[in-house]
Amino acid sequence: MRRPLLQLIGVGAVVLAVILLLKFTVANEASSPAARAADAPVTKASGIKTSWGEPDLQGIWTDEYQTPLQRPARYAGKEFFTDEERAALDAQRAATELRPRAERGTERDVAGAYNQVFMSIKKTGRRTSLIVDPPDGKTPPLTPEIQKQLAAEREFRLALLQATATCKNQEPGCRGGKYGPPSPRRNEFPPRYSTANINRVDNPEDRSMSERCMAAVLPDFTGFRRIVQSPRSVSIFYDVGQGQGWQRIIPVDGSPHLPSHVRQRFGDSRGHWEGETLVVDVTNFSPKSDFLGSRENRHLVERWTRTGPNTIEYLVTIEDPSTWTKPWTVKQEFSMQSNEANRIYYEPRCHDGNFGLPGLLVGGRAKDKAFALGQGPNPATLDNIKGMDAPEENTDPLAGGAAAAQ
Repeated sequence: MRRPLLQLIGVGAVVLAVILLLKFTVANEASSPAARAADAPVTKASGIKTSWGEPDLQGIWTDEYQTPLQRPARYAGKEFFTDEERAALDAQRAATELRPRAERGTERDVAGAYNQVFMSIKKTGRRTSLIVDPPDGKTPPLTPEIQKQLAAEREFRLALLQATATCKNQEPGCRGGKYGPPSPRRNEFPPRYSTANINRVDNPEDRSMSERCMAAVLPDFTGFRRIVQSPRSVSIFYDVGQGQGWQRIIPVDGSPHLPSHVRQRFGDSRGHWEGETLVVDVTNFSPKSDFLGSRENRHLVERWTRTGPNTIEYLVTIEDPSTWTKPWTVKQEFSMQSNEANRIYYEPRCHDGNFGLPGLLVGGRAKDKAFALGQGPNPATLDNIKGMDAPEENTDPLAGGAAAAQ
């Protein structure tokens, strides 16, 4: 009698142990980050707060996928890729040379500088464009005023190129221009402050913002950003370009914008919280800060929302009635990055402005002197921006480049 009773007790103990073990395992799995993310309701409230009770946006973030700003024509009417299409695009893009080398030994070959080795390819994103409004994924039409302004700027740049072999040979860099003697416009100021390369090296402003190590602009859809918060401000460090990082401070203390006559390269940001979302209003841009032709009249409304333990949704509406006929909106999803594996070095590391640019200016003066002494060609006949308007810049199939038609 005692033996069956003991056996029954033993079996019961085993069953109880198994039940407890299963409950512990399920509970442990449910508490894992992956499970929490999967079980979290599809809302814009992650529930993660700072020690003072505000939504916590802190960390290093980046968009891990490649998505064109505007929807390429070949994807018209298509908002999302299927998984199969993304896999096919990834394979095609990995096999595409993004910066094909020009004919070896030519001036364009030497000027190419950054070849395929310097290019990175991220995996294809789900959406066919970052622009979500207008629904066609395109920027709105340009106003007649800005079209006239941009045409005047291009006409000026082509005038400074017209005496070069680039125009004589009808190369892509002279598209829309003509070959002829040096233009008298070579001594003129540009139609407005130049942020692109023009064919002379008289001063730093003749070179592009990239060569001046000043290519960073707001809004920015590239690189990494590190967010740090305090009760009265949000700090964002943008690590973009070739070490052209910059720091942004957003007051969230209810203070007003700067006076309208105070203009800044990255504008004046003022933030406030709307539930789980940091809303940032940005005005007061400098006329020397260019984003797709838009300058001092640019107005941004950003919305930063923590959507999960490792994700942030970023929405920005861009408005400039002097540039576009209506506002437009971009959406990105940022993923949190490892603090250790993605350490950010805050000192700008761009060397072009420290070494390359002075070298260009010194070289320009040497060419002027040699020409004056009859010992060198007219500097107006030399192309100093060779390679800046090359077709190989758009060979990524995702952007609708040449390889996309294959």
